[in-house]
Amino acid sequence: MASKKKSPTEPKPKKPRKPLTAIDKVTIREIVHCAEHVHERIGKLDKPELKFPERSLRNAQYDKKGGFKMGRGRIERTLTVNTVKTFAQTLKLMALSKEMVEQDDFATKREAYYVSKNWGDAKFTEQPESDTVMDDIEALFSLEGVTREQLRFRPEEHGGNVAGELVVIDRDRETGAEERIDCTKQGSGSYSIPASVEHFQFETKAKFVLVIETGGMFARLHEHKWWRTENCIIVGTAGVPTRSTRRFIRKLSDDKKLPVYCFNDCDPYGISNIYRTLKVGSGNAVHLNQFFCVPQARYLGVTPQDILDFELEDATHPLKDVDIKRAKDALKNDPFFQAHKEWQKAIEQMLKMGVRAEQQALAKWGLNFVIEEYLPRKLKDPGRFLP
Repeated sequence: MASKKKSPTEPKPKKPRKPLTAIDKVTIREIVHCAEHVHERIGKLDKPELKFPERSLRNAQYDKKGGFKMGRGRIERTLTVNTVKTFAQTLKLMALSKEMVEQDDFATKREAYYVSKNWGDAKFTEQPESDTVMDDIEALFSLEGVTREQLRFRPEEHGGNVAGELVVIDRDRETGAEERIDCTKQGSGSYSIPASVEHFQFETKAKFVLVIETGGMFARLHEHKWWRTENCIIVGTAGVPTRSTRRFIRKLSDDKKLPVYCFNDCDPYGISNIYRTLKVGSGNAVHLNQFFCVPQARYLGVTPQDILDFELEDATHPLKDVDIKRAKDALKNDPFFQAHKEWQKAIEQMLKMGVRAEQQALAKWGLNFVIEEYLPRKLKDPGRFLP
């Protein structure tokens, strides 16, 4: 007799779940505690409320040693007729998170939005709605060391690239077995940082980490194995570093006590957005800075003074109106730049010169001038790097 054919929609037996990590247990505990609080208030015929840390610059205090620190400001959301949908969506997303932690699974932010289509009146109309509620939940639990990655929600974005004297110790998701990734042996490619790096361990004898803004400059240094000559690790961000890239750099630097140097374009965006975000975080995401900022980072270049020292005046571009506005705003309103006279002097020098310079401007003196002359000269005196 022929065996009965299984329906393609019939659920497959679940594999045994690996033991929960310490942070998994904290995540589940906080979700359950929050749900119990809401249930208890409803049982007493009281209006349940949730108190979220206020995510704004006005609730942030700048500390030279640790970046922006969160203040005591809180925003309270009470269950009312007007908030009932958002309240329900918040609890449903928490329930989804708890389920994923228990099953060792994850959802992209886009997938989480589509999961809600099964929630009837509580479904999200557009993804920005689900992203906002997800940010609220992360802020709520960040006080207990829980981030969006621990809640098992992931962005679609790719992490940065890594090459050099580093072994990343990851784990096989199926078996939990240790996997060792040697970043010196990636062929003509490089190691790509995944969305979640919290479980990583590292082995390295490198002297420092060099964080590089542009993909082209990262490719040049990697192609020539510059990291071998300098005994270092290079990380390419290709613009503003993603959360996972920032967390990777912070964790690597903390675990192995490595200095972090940043190599950026000399323009207001590269300085006040890309570098500043990596070093001290953001006032609008102050609840996350304890995880993602790299306060030990220092700015190697390109600096306005480099334009003069390396005779790059004819390889620059005029500052645009948006550049000037961004630079002046940094001087007037940003606590980070206001706390460092060295940066005030550098930005004022840039405004006076009226120009910006890309990393690639160094190619004026030859394609490998950056390897043979610029970086060796700069690295001789890290004490002169900008804070």
